[in-house]
Amino acid sequence: MRRRRSQMQEETTGVDLTPMLDVVFIMLIFFIVTTSFVRESGVEIERPEASQASERPDTQVLVAITPEGAVWVDGQAVDSDSVGERVRAALPDGEGSVVIQADRASQTGLLIQTLDRIRQAGVDNVAVAASPGGE
Repeated sequence: MRRRRSQMQEETTGVDLTPMLDVVFIMLIFFIVTTSFVRESGVEIERPEASQASERPDTQVLVAITPEGAVWVDGQAVDSDSVGERVRAALPDGEGSVVIQADRASQTGLLIQTLDRIRQAGVDNVAVAASPGGE
């Protein structure tokens, strides 16, 4: 009889970790779902300031223009002539929004040309990025 009692006591002294693992798993799912992902254009851009600048959370494609005149689409350098086709291919079903991040020292002509090529590719929802501030 003593053997049975000692064997029974050894079996019941263990801690059940199942509820704790369930809670940790649920917390992991919660943090993954609620995390916001920041999209970057792939190059360092110094945006001009504007007093009416507002955020665009629905951005799907980022186009960056560097001071040297290079054009980047979602982190990859592209030719300025093919930027429209590249943006069109990056948008699902041709619907979505595009934000052009032109550096403060970049040429205005290249910005207008890039904007024109994107619109010629059939994308109408295009915005130019600016930092909040200014006068």
